[in-house]
Order: sequence, then C-alpha cells, then structure tokens
Amino acid sequence: MHHPVLPWQTARMSTLPSIEQKLQRQAREVEQLLDRLLSPERRPDEIARPERLRAAMRHGVLNGGKRLRPFLVIESAALFSAPGPAALHVAAALECVHCYSLVHDDLPAMDDDDLRRGQPTVHKAFDEATAILAGDSLLTYAFDILCAPEAGLAPAIQVELVRALARASGLGGMAGGQMLDLEAERVSPDETGIRLLQAMKTGALIRFATEAGAILAGVSSEDRERLRQFGERIGLAFQLADDLLDLTADAATMGKATGKDAARGKGTLVSLHGEVWAREALSRLVAESETLLAPYGEKAETLLQAARFVADRKN
Repeated sequence: MHHPVLPWQTARMSTLPSIEQKLQRQAREVEQLLDRLLSPERRPDEIARPERLRAAMRHGVLNGGKRLRPFLVIESAALFSAPGPAALHVAAALECVHCYSLVHDDLPAMDDDDLRRGQPTVHKAFDEATAILAGDSLLTYAFDILCAPEAGLAPAIQVELVRALARASGLGGMAGGQMLDLEAERVSPDETGIRLLQAMKTGALIRFATEAGAILAGVSSEDRERLRQFGERIGLAFQLADDLLDLTADAATMGKATGKDAARGKGTLVSLHGEVWAREALSRLVAESETLLAPYGEKAETLLQAARFVADRKN
C-alpha cells in the first residue's frame, strides 16, 4: 500500500541517523544503569534478592526496545541544562514503571501476549505468578531509584518527581487507562472515550517523561507547561502511529502480535477515521510540537527530531 509522504519526511532523511544514533547511545546508558541496579548485590536494607525474581525482572526490563521514554527524560533535562547523571536515574526509574506495565499487560488476564520485543513474555519465559511479582517489584523499585542518594536529586525535586510519576502511573494515569482498555472490550467507547483511554494508558508516562526534565531543572511554570503539552502531543502521536502499525505491520516487524485490537473489536482513532486522517493528524501533532518548542530554538532540535521519529516510526 502506498502511503503519502508526510511534510517533514524529506528533510528528515538527513536527521534520521542522528536521532537513531542518539536513541541507541542513550538506550545503552540506561541499560547499563539498569544492569547495575539489578545486579545480585543487595542494596542497603534489602534482606535478600531471590534469584528467580531478579532474573524475571531483568528479562522484563533488559530485553531491548527503543527506550523512548528515558530518551525524552534525558533530552528534556538537557534542554534546560539539568544534570545528566540525575536525569539518567529518573530515566531508569521511568523505564522500570514502563516495563512493569508491559509485563502485566502481557499476562493472560490482560492482553495475553506470548511475545514482547521479539522474545517470550515474562510469564512465558518464567510463569504467571513470577511475572506478577516481577512487575510489582519493578514498579516499587522505580521509586527506590528516585529516592536513592546516588540519584543526586535535591529532596524537593525528589518529592515532586515521585508525586508526578505516581500520578502518571496509577489510578489517574496508566493503570486507570488499562482499566478503561479492559472495559473497552465489552463496550466500545466513543471518540471522547478513546482519547481519554489513550491519554491515560499511553500518554501519561510519555507526558511525565518530557515534564520530568523541567522538574529536574526547576524551571518556570510556563516552561514546565510547554514541556507537559509537548509530551501530550508526543503521547498521542505515539498511539496513532502504534494503531497504524497494528493495522499495517506484521508481527515479525513489531516483535509482538498485531491486529489484536481489531480482532477484539476495540475502537481506535484510526478505525474511526481511517489511515489518511491518522497521517494528517500526525502531521498536525508534529507542527504543534514545533510551535511549542519554538522559543528554545536550536536547543530543542533533538526533541523535535524525536517528535518526527515517533510520528513516522516503523515498529
């Protein structure tokens, strides 16, 4: 099927290697930190680290992926010259939350998936009970990482990040969105319901990722709101691109099953409005991102590249 060329794609040809290289480099840094954090060595006040649980956690969090959310944390922090080591710890904490959500999302009681990032899901590689505990442990470990002295965060910044991440992760954010997603299998939501579901399930953690840099830097409320709105655009673009790929890509490309939403009768904005509308919407979201970040000039170029990359991703 022929897809129309989006407005930024011609210019993007020269910037794509740059953004991919940056994603890969920062993904390695985040993975190296997570590898150390999930070593056999106990942290202070831990009694023991059961090896099977630790292995399941590592399987869930060190199994590849673009590490987009950590990337957005690091780059939003860099926009305001916030300390890199602190941003890296926040990025690792966020990735623990994200990977916990994937481990639980893949469970038989949820989406019941066998593959994640081209590898067996945690409940397939281990067992269902271990997968539940691995997800629980990754979620709680995220807040341990944020509060640990080695993160180098001022107490007031720690409190603000913990609160923001908790709200993005729980009842009023990602977990609440997952509940709405389960309900959508029984009663298809209208467009307003779909947007709410996606803003919570997918968008909340991405919004946190971009806002976290502003929190780290202690910038003005106006700057923080700009980054928050930018994250909302990125989150919606990510979901639209994901829904397009669910319709058009195969499982080998995606590293997970595709076409499941349609098979379960779940409504998406793409199923409501079609591919052409979705691609036009992606173009609008990139343009809105450019407007939001325009005051920062060239310093925001990497974040803008990330917005374009998200809108045009292939897996």
